[in-house]
Amino acid sequence: MPTPAPPPVSAVPRRWRLLCALAAAAVLAVLTFVGLTLDEQTSGVVRYTAADQVAVVLLGVLLALGLLALGRPRIDADADGVRVRNLAGTRTVPWTAVRAIRFDRRFRWATLRLTDDDEFALLAVQGADGGRAADAVEGMRALHAAALARQPAPPPLLYGPGE
Repeated sequence: MPTPAPPPVSAVPRRWRLLCALAAAAVLAVLTFVGLTLDEQTSGVVRYTAADQVAVVLLGVLLALGLLALGRPRIDADADGVRVRNLAGTRTVPWTAVRAIRFDRRFRWATLRLTDDDEFALLAVQGADGGRAADAVEGMRALHAAALARQPAPPPLLYGPGE
């Protein structure tokens, strides 16, 4: 009887997302307050108008959206590989290209060690998330081991070393 495949793994940086959402809300609240309380007046050299009020509020919206975008990292791993969405883009890495999944104490997030000796950061699996991050790494390691077990054995060498 074949062993059942490990379940798929999904992870997001929960604490980081909460921090980004709180910072975005604070920035939006402050700049909205400043924009609404900015009086239409002339004070010496500077003249504030309704357009300035709208611009300050829109600046707050843009800054809040930028802060929320920092919380977009996510990983989705299944039997075929791992899909990584970091800050700048999305990348799909098949398990055949992965040598190891590292999650050391000295790093803030997990990394994929690839077969070409490159390392790829998994910003969605952060040490601050504690047990959730450890569960995600263990799940990915189980999926990686299952994928390696499904690979056919390499062909034998025609000649041994030194022959």
